[in-house]
This record gives sequence, structure tokens and C-alpha cells, in this order.
Amino acid sequence: MATYVLAIDQGTTSSRAILFRPDTSIAAVAQREFPQHFPASGWVEHEPEDLWETTLATCREALDKAGAAARDVAAIGITNQRETTVVWDRASGRAIHRAIVWQDRRTAPLCARLKDEGHESLFTARTGLILDPYFSGSKIAWILDNVPGARARAERGELAFGTVDSFLLWRLTGGKVHATDATNAARTLLFDIHKGEWDEDLMRLLGVPRSMLPEVRDCSGRFGESDAALFGAPISICGIAGDQQAATVGQACFTPGMVKSTYGTGCFALVNTGDAPVASRTKLLTTIAYQLDGQRTYALEGSIFVAGAAVQWLRDGLGIITDAAATGQLAEDADPTQQVYLVPAFVGLGAPYWNPDVRGALFGLTRGTGPAELARAALESVCYQTADLLAAMRADWPQADGAETVLRVDGGMVASDWTMQRLADLLAAPVDRPVVKETTALGAAYLAGLAAGVFPAPAQFADLWRVERRFAPAMSEPLRKAKLAGWREAVARLVMPVG
Repeated sequence: MATYVLAIDQGTTSSRAILFRPDTSIAAVAQREFPQHFPASGWVEHEPEDLWETTLATCREALDKAGAAARDVAAIGITNQRETTVVWDRASGRAIHRAIVWQDRRTAPLCARLKDEGHESLFTARTGLILDPYFSGSKIAWILDNVPGARARAERGELAFGTVDSFLLWRLTGGKVHATDATNAARTLLFDIHKGEWDEDLMRLLGVPRSMLPEVRDCSGRFGESDAALFGAPISICGIAGDQQAATVGQACFTPGMVKSTYGTGCFALVNTGDAPVASRTKLLTTIAYQLDGQRTYALEGSIFVAGAAVQWLRDGLGIITDAAATGQLAEDADPTQQVYLVPAFVGLGAPYWNPDVRGALFGLTRGTGPAELARAALESVCYQTADLLAAMRADWPQADGAETVLRVDGGMVASDWTMQRLADLLAAPVDRPVVKETTALGAAYLAGLAAGVFPAPAQFADLWRVERRFAPAMSEPLRKAKLAGWREAVARLVMPVG
């Protein structure tokens, strides 16, 4: 009987591999960072070989740490940074260009042109998304138009496209499987989330040949086997989901109305809306939360581009901290009479504003403003943006309005007690931090283990979820309202400058 499920968590700044036991406890973890490439302003790239090599190395390292062999692993699950785009040669398996990362803004002119031509309503109606450089479709078009000969090769069927999950699946199976899951497909601007299939009209508008696209499957099911040479014997690959959807599964948000928010480089909040897609009026995204046995469950999603990246800016850009963990104590020591607001629009603003052109700003600076006040402003900016997302969710989905919201949180920032308490205060809602904080990887492991018979059905899996600490709101209502009003004024000044 195999003992473990191996989760591959391929993220924006590092690749990780985690071995989970059937009781969801962790047997071993391995992690490796890889370089970021910024060839021009607003451009962000990864070397696909770095993604593959760090993934393979961490899988082997995790197995070694646990003293495990391939025969001890029931299945592999993959979760990945979404929207990041890889185009590779089918014959060699080598990418024809660096991966264009989800943060990259180079395709803003193409998105603007499609909007000007009146196509955004079609894209939104079929994909649940807006026309923005964030998503994969315009990135594919850029590669085809800017790599010499790429478009002709794509038309001849020589090239394959994939989000990172699909690229890793191709490599793991030795080029035998070109597939993805419904959650990753739903982030491409090419997939009809209502019909569950690639859309010919959208492919034509973006100039993407159908032959490039992977087969779309359930999140849980047999995708293939790893090449025996990689781990000494084949291992079944049985689960795939984009990172935010995997976190939704890992947080056991299987009931409509449940909300999770992940705090990593960015912040991503999803509310489960059940079997019916909800069209947003507040610029949230309608997306697929997961697909099991051919049945799609939908979600409303709010995407914040800068969360943990604001803390990285304090460390790497300003040099006022040497360790991210120091920000909580600094924030606690900040002068309460100063109201400093950071609007961290370093790469534009995500939901619910979707303004790629604005840039970050600080408001309320005085001669007394120092590192502590800046640290508090950076951490509070994440809380304010989350409040914006929850307000938008309530406006879009009446079922969420009036019901008690309990936010399940995960990601690196949730280790900060100060930040989680301030989040609960500004939301006026409880914030639950789980015992198993690696919820993204756990979601991938669960999807794989479900198909392999290691984990139970969703309802029984939800019973395994445990809260490590609940943060209850403690801020007075007048102070909360005043702080939120100050935030809204700061954003308004940035988005709609006065005079």
C-alpha cells in the first residue's frame, strides 16, 4: 500500500514538493527558488528550464528526506502559478521563448485594441474574465507574433501551449500527455466556462491555433504516469488545479458561500457560488473553482496583484527591514495618531478596479513618519484590498450578503498575528487560520489522492479541516469606518486625480 501523495507546488518565485500522509500531515518538504527576469519595464519572465529543473529537484529531495521511493507514492498532484504562459516545440520539448509570467503587462496594447473594437463583452460572457494582460491568451499571441517563424510553425501543428501545469505534465510524462485541467483552462481567455470547451471565436480573435491547446480534463483523475527514469519507477499523476483553486480545495471550501483568501506575492480571494456561474457587476472574475466527475463548481474571484510583494518592497526596495517577519512588530509599534496609506499599485490595480496604468503612492506622510508607520501601511494595504473584494462579492452575489462571513486564510503572510488581527478588524469578520497552512499543496494532494483512493469524498475530507486560531474582530466600528474611508479616499485620488 502506497504511503504518500506527492504535491508539486510550482509558484511564482519558487518550486516546492511536499509529501502528504493519508491523514494530511506532512512527511517532507523541499523548496528551491529560481531567478526572475525583467527584460523591460512591466515585463516579467521565467526560464522554463528553471521551472522544470527546480520541480524535479524538489520532488527528488522530498522523497529522499522521507526515505521514500516511487513505490511509496500513490499519486502526484500538480498546482501552479496560473496564467503564466509557455510555448514549446512538440518534437524537442524545449520552449521557444521564456515563460511570460502572470504579472507581465506587455500585452496591454493588444487588450486595449480588442476592447476598442468592442470585443470585451464577448470574452467576459464566455470566459468570465476581462480583457487584461493578466491572462494567458494575449501572451500566446505575443509569442507567436514576436518569435521569428513561430506563427507559421504553430499553424503547422509543431508548437504546443500550456500553462505551467501543462508544461510540467508534458515533461513528467516524457512528452506523452498534453493536457490541463478546467481551472487552468478557465484562465486563458480562450475557454468557455459554461460549455467547458475551447472557444473558436475567441481563438480567432486572439489568433491562437486550436492545435496548440491542451486537452481539458477534470481536476481529479488519471492524467498519465511519470517517466520511470525520473524517480526510479512510474508514478501516477492524478490531480491538477491552478494554485488559487487548489487552495480553495485545500481549505475545504466545498459549500456555496465559503470564502478563502491566499496571501502570497499577490492576494486572491474566492467565494464558492455552487453549480451556477455568477456574472459580476463589480469587476470580479467568474471562474471555475474545481471540476469533479465532469461537474463544474464555480466561484467569484478577486485578484490583488500586490500583497506579500509590498513587504518585499520594504525589504528590498527601501531597506527598512531585513526580515519579513519584522513587519508585524514594527506595525504594532507605529504611532496610532498617524494615518499613512500605501496604495501598492506597483503593477497597476487588480480587482475591483482593474486599472493597469496607475502606479503606487503613499498618502498622509509627515515628518514623524518612519519605518514603523510604513510597515503598518504596507500590511494594512493588504487588509483594505481584501475588504474591497469582500464588499464586491456581497454586491455581486446576494446570497453572501447578510450571512456571516468567515474568511479562511493561507499563504506566507498569515504567519503574522498582527496582520491577521488587523484583517479581522477591518473586515468586521472572523478570520480562520488552519492547522495545515500549506493549503495550496494540500489541495493538489487531495485531488490526486481522491482519484487514487487515498482521500475520502469532499464532505468527509472537509471534516479533516482544523482551525489553528480564529482572529475575532476587536476594533471599534467608528475607527474601522474612518480607516476604510481614508483608504477609499487614497485610492480615489490615485485612480481619479483631482484637478
